[in-house]
Amino acid sequence: MPRFAALPALGRAPLCAQCARAARRSMAPTAAAAERPPMFTSTSRAMTTARRSFASAQTRTSLQQSRWLSLFTRLSAAARGPPATDAASSSSPSAASPSAASPSTPPSFYALFPKTFPHGAPPAGPFAVDVRALRTEFLRLQAAAHPDFHHAAGAADAADASDTSEARTQTGTQTGTQTGTGHSSARARAEALSSRINEAYRTLASPLLRAQYLLRQRFDVDLANDESTLTGDRGNGSGGGKDMDLLMAVLEVREEIEQAQAEADLEPVRAANDARMRASEAVLEAAFAADDAAAAQREAVRLRYWVSIDDALRNWERGKDIVLEH
Repeated sequence: MPRFAALPALGRAPLCAQCARAARRSMAPTAAAAERPPMFTSTSRAMTTARRSFASAQTRTSLQQSRWLSLFTRLSAAARGPPATDAASSSSPSAASPSAASPSTPPSFYALFPKTFPHGAPPAGPFAVDVRALRTEFLRLQAAAHPDFHHAAGAADAADASDTSEARTQTGTQTGTQTGTGHSSARARAEALSSRINEAYRTLASPLLRAQYLLRQRFDVDLANDESTLTGDRGNGSGGGKDMDLLMAVLEVREEIEQAQAEADLEPVRAANDARMRASEAVLEAAFAADDAAAAQREAVRLRYWVSIDDALRNWERGKDIVLEH
């Protein structure tokens, strides 16, 4: 009896071995059934989450493609020029300026980068360029106009066109030809636009190429291919004496480069030339803002020499002949 004295305090009577086994057998199915719903619920939630993630990814991809296609459509329309209805307005006096474009003329390089150049080309906008902003917009435009991206888009457009013409066409050969034509047409447009965006970026990112482009577009001065501008033979008031001073300065710099024995010897020459290029860019800024063709042309010639010296400094090798491209 002393062995069971504490049992009443526990509030329960001891079970025999047979009763304990019966109780465990009766409770086993209930416990198993109670465990199943959480497992099923967990699996169901995981599947629901996966479906939602997939649907969200599809939505994001679709929205991104829609934005790129919309941007490509706008750029393609701009590259083809304004519609024919604008032809009548081009006869107005304001359209007679050198910077105005005819309906068949592609948009200017500045028009391809509206975020970087919200005011357009000089004199309305500045000559200086935020190169980082230009690079960012260039990459975005290139992604939107990349030929590989519009490869599938062209196929989809061609498929829609073939479905429309299927009622009039009874042979599969004609449908296949139309599909291939639409496909190649979309890719050709994308390649042409991508090439123009590349050229525009390369031109606007370089102060010299930018100045030459503006001179050609606004004043019809082809500085890049006109060697007479180097000696003042155009009679534009630049003065042959001043050009001779420029040539003498260039020859002196060339001699300093040829006499250099190490890269360290070129540091003063490089610093002085960098200062000359920055000064020329400031003069060009003022000249284009004032719409002064003569001053812009004269300073662009000087900048071309400084850029040539900069190229020679970058490619310098001891004992190598110095060739200044101007």
